[in-house]
Amino acid sequence: MSRIVPLEVEEAEPEARAELERQLEAHGRVTNMKRTLAHSPTALHALMTWYPLRDRVAAFLGERATTLFAQAISSGADCLICSTFFRRVLVESGEDPDSPVLDERQQAVVDYGVQLVRDSNAVSDALYGRLEAFLTPPQLVDLTAFGALMIATNVVNNALLVDLDGYLEPYRRDGAAVRP
Repeated sequence: MSRIVPLEVEEAEPEARAELERQLEAHGRVTNMKRTLAHSPTALHALMTWYPLRDRVAAFLGERATTLFAQAISSGADCLICSTFFRRVLVESGEDPDSPVLDERQQAVVDYGVQLVRDSNAVSDALYGRLEAFLTPPQLVDLTAFGALMIATNVVNNALLVDLDGYLEPYRRDGAAVRP
């Protein structure tokens, strides 16, 4: 059970309500995480910058590699909500999220995501070199900042025990922890 009760859209302060309404318009739903973040309009705004950064990354990596990167981070952080969300995206695109087939570039991106969440101080020169072979400095900055926001999203969900949204239940990984 969530440590903080998610707000209904109408309960949020005007600034947070406006953002929740934008999310509803853009995505057709407002998730438990966003409704939890709505307790702080500033926190909600900060983490909603995930969307434009994700779009920048998808423009140069492609949708699939961007999703695989976010999935690698979310799985590494053991974030039930985010890892299940990205499992859904992969399943709905016809992928097996447990056995993705990766080319060299996608593998480098996934490895980078895994390393960012495991220990960002230990990104090896070899791994960085694999990325640098096909990404420009601005792209590396965008990818790294996107990874950092993905980690931040995972931290919020995990620390506050945000409940998994019902629409994600069918995509939950077998054996995924059920929260108390």
